[in-house]
Amino acid sequence: MKLLQFSIIKFTICLIIGIILSKTLSISVFYSFLITVCFTALTVFLYFIFKKKNNYLYIFGITCYLTFIAFGLFISNSNEDLNKINHFSNYSSRDTASTTITFRVRELLKPNAFSKRYYVDIIKLNNNTVIGKALLNVKKDSLQTQLPIDAIYTTALPLVDVKKPLNPDQFSYKDYLEKQQVHYQLYADHINLLQLQNKTHTLFGYAAKLRNHINSKLNPYQYTNDQLSIINALILGQRQNITKEVYDNYTNAGAIHILAVSGLHVGIILLILNLVFKPIERLKNGKFYKTLILVILLWTYALIAGGSASIIRATTMFSIVAIGINLKRPTNIYNTLAVSVFILLLIKPNFLFDVGFQLSYAAVIAIVSFQPIIEKLWTPKYKIVTLLWQTLTVTVSAQFGIIPISLYYFHQFPSLFWLSNLIVIPFLSIILGLGLLVITLALFGLPKTLLSDAFGMVINWMNSFFGWISSQEDFLIIDIPFTVAQVIVSYIFIFCLYALYHNKNYRWLQLTLISVLVLQLSYTIVQFNSKSNQFIVFHKSRNTLLGKKHNNQLATFSTLKTAETNAIIRSYAVKNALQTMPSKPIINLYKLNNKHLLVVDSLAVFNLKGITVDYVVLTQSPKLNLTRLIDSLKPKVIIADGNNYRSYVNRWEATCLKQKLPFYHTGKTGAYIINY
Repeated sequence: MKLLQFSIIKFTICLIIGIILSKTLSISVFYSFLITVCFTALTVFLYFIFKKKNNYLYIFGITCYLTFIAFGLFISNSNEDLNKINHFSNYSSRDTASTTITFRVRELLKPNAFSKRYYVDIIKLNNNTVIGKALLNVKKDSLQTQLPIDAIYTTALPLVDVKKPLNPDQFSYKDYLEKQQVHYQLYADHINLLQLQNKTHTLFGYAAKLRNHINSKLNPYQYTNDQLSIINALILGQRQNITKEVYDNYTNAGAIHILAVSGLHVGIILLILNLVFKPIERLKNGKFYKTLILVILLWTYALIAGGSASIIRATTMFSIVAIGINLKRPTNIYNTLAVSVFILLLIKPNFLFDVGFQLSYAAVIAIVSFQPIIEKLWTPKYKIVTLLWQTLTVTVSAQFGIIPISLYYFHQFPSLFWLSNLIVIPFLSIILGLGLLVITLALFGLPKTLLSDAFGMVINWMNSFFGWISSQEDFLIIDIPFTVAQVIVSYIFIFCLYALYHNKNYRWLQLTLISVLVLQLSYTIVQFNSKSNQFIVFHKSRNTLLGKKHNNQLATFSTLKTAETNAIIRSYAVKNALQTMPSKPIINLYKLNNKHLLVVDSLAVFNLKGITVDYVVLTQSPKLNLTRLIDSLKPKVIIADGNNYRSYVNRWEATCLKQKLPFYHTGKTGAYIINY
């Protein structure tokens, strides 16, 4: 028996465990390196001790796995920019008004309602050469164009922390940015930025120039903004300019993966390139040269398309597939996937926490596992029916992998996903091929043709089709609560189901039924945990928003007419599996068991006799003497929500500090939650 005959899949799993542990354990880079060296030395030592003693092989195997776990821990820690000595956060002068920051524009992001956003590389802090990424928010200005990729700017603006969400169970943009190695941000106007001369350019800069050149060449074809945004997303991997309406249509139709250049797109492009360069095989060493060209072109396309996690993942995987196919090396799809995951996580461990990365691999693994099983259920007689059936089986198979993750992150299920994919996916290779042809003709300067018009019509048809699918609201199941535990148990159930099909024995039947019971138990636990009583003063700028949670119901009181549909309330209700009640007007006094909460609004009425007030909520900027209120009511806590003037809040905070009374401002400390 060969001692080193271990599966790459097991090594990859161990690497993933190590990366996850790095996020939960506080271990320095030095100690994680020391642990890795120790386990590596132990593994090598045991290899020479047990290489001829098969009875002790399991000991060597355990140390191998522990070594890769330690290695995952080390590479994750060492990959964190904050742990590097020359990261800009390690220079104390970054908070001072005299700080001069020099940065390079790295990536254009999707703008929000107020500003255009970019990832930038900080290259200098005053006279210190530093490293690190930051988020740049540039106030929207109709007279200014977007900042070019690779452009270098200097500014005297301060770097500020990315804030956590102020309300419970909201999406944390701070956590998302931390996974991208972004911990600080800048707020600027164009007038605050001074562009410097730059003679050096990166591959990302050249790729951005090429994308801009392609778009300029497409201008004579007179595509609409929606058409251009879909072309950029579908082929060039840039989704920043897609309108919210169009994006939501694709999302609700279960077809958002079409707009994210990933495995599906790269696989189709590989097939097209494989056919185009097939004549090279006739040359001496032709297959080697063809493989080299294919890999180079795939990575060139990945760079042009923006180099996102999904693109890099797909290109890595299909590069391995291209090498295996063209050099006649046998490849196992699971090993190919494991190799690509292993390589990607070695380069960038934080890819593991990217939603697109997770969905891509989950979908591919589910397709290769379940599609052959489902396809055997029916054998059509006609080729066109066979093609549609295969498309449907691929689409349904992918759902085994992506449903748990989708429910956890997005809390919705588009039940018409099968129709969206059944119609579009068979024609996606034609759409991509046509798009690449149109772009090639545009680059050669050919004028508007019937072909370019036809491509525009196809894009319009696709947008209209997904708009129609999205409008079928009865088929879109939304606000589905789903926890991490339920994700894990769901995958255990899916794995047991797959194993039961292949093994068909009592043991796997038993495990499958147990996984079903555990899944049901997880729902019971969620419902049980939701049966607690809370009163929440949410933070809502320029509005008052209160919530009273009783068992699994949430009553809302607000100045908003339909507060129960507000994103803050919906997010909190979904995460906690609560049923929202129609919102009601705010009342002045709330009884919380044996405690009372008083709301003082703009009328500043608080004459209460014989009632002990424990909490006072100040809202709508009431004109009152807070000292007199404290003296008369003797509350235990004062709370100011987001519906108050800043000057009033500052004055109230000073009064409470003088009175030695706890004061909370939801704009600073977040929503105030009272358990009763």
